Amino acid sequence: MRIGVPKEIKNHEYRVGLTPDSVHEMVAHGHEVVVETNAGIGIGASDADYEAAGAKILATAREVFDAANMIVKVKEPQAVERAMLRPDHILFTYLHLAPDAEQTADLVKSGATCIAYETVVDARGGLPLLVPMSQVAGRLSVIAGAKALEKAQGGSGTLIGGVPGVEPAKVVVIGGGVVGSHAITMAIGLGADVAVLDRNTTVLGNLAQSFGPALTTVYSTKSALEKYVLEADVVIGAVLVAGAAAPKLVSRDLVSRMKPGSVLVDVAIDQGGCFETSKATTHSEPTYVVDEVVHYCVANMPGAVPKTSTYALNNATLPFALALADKGAKKALLDDPHFLPGLNVIGGKVTCEAVATALGYDYVDPKVALEQAKASAAA
Repeated sequence: MRIGVPKEIKNHEYRVGLTPDSVHEMVAHGHEVVVETNAGIGIGASDADYEAAGAKILATAREVFDAANMIVKVKEPQAVERAMLRPDHILFTYLHLAPDAEQTADLVKSGATCIAYETVVDARGGLPLLVPMSQVAGRLSVIAGAKALEKAQGGSGTLIGGVPGVEPAKVVVIGGGVVGSHAITMAIGLGADVAVLDRNTTVLGNLAQSFGPALTTVYSTKSALEKYVLEADVVIGAVLVAGAAAPKLVSRDLVSRMKPGSVLVDVAIDQGGCFETSKATTHSEPTYVVDEVVHYCVANMPGAVPKTSTYALNNATLPFALALADKGAKKALLDDPHFLPGLNVIGGKVTCEAVATALGYDYVDPKVALEQAKASAAA
């Protein structure tokens, strides 16, 4: 198979779909890899590094898309990239389709086989290809919140960890999963006063055991959520419903009653955000203010640290990318029941139930859609 790696074009997105080490693995498996020039520059990987790994460098994204059977990216394809997709393409990347009707429509129209990192599961129901970026985003969320607390950024002017004789900032984490646990790690490490809200008592128990009395664990009810949000200096939204739009847990009314200069960091913004006042921002303009509350809603937070993020992501995605290249999409997906949920769109059909429900498409079972796509190709 010929694998294509275009340069990411989303605002301030410096990650890349395959590292030179991953390219070397692909080539060792007998595949060809074409890489757009300077695709890896953001992680310190030059065209020469990719050539040494066995890739061919092409001048434009168009050449990469035209040459490749499989496209490996990091972020969802932008409109200009979606226009280059063909029915015979395999697209392997983050998609986050539920809150993105325009992207979904374009992928359906393309006829391509579109596999989303964020809906691949493991034997325990976890999301192994989302975990590394959730780890990064969780840690970054506290750094972003600490920066936004600065007076020059619109915040209250509170140092997140305080100093002797001055109390630290109150950090409230909504959701105790991967993002939440890594946010807690960073916040406690910086000396903040940290509380986490979740509705899973097992999760709360595990967090309490891990962090001890440094962490306040709270069962999340409407009244508890309101109490802790109103007391917070930084609120980190770390909720996730796999493949679906994030629930709006903090209302506009509640935001209006928060402390002036407090901060909301919405890590769920890729899935539409968990605060009613959230709207996606970029690394160029990461924050905005509503009712004197600073909002940080960057939709590609891990892109701020592309070297760490890309290598962490490739550690997780490479085995799946190799399976697609070695076996083809149908066999790779059907051979692995945990990989199969990653299929979101194929042959113009939506095969992720959460996406179909959110956007009003007919849901087609992925096994059925794979068979139909094979029959259509044969015809």
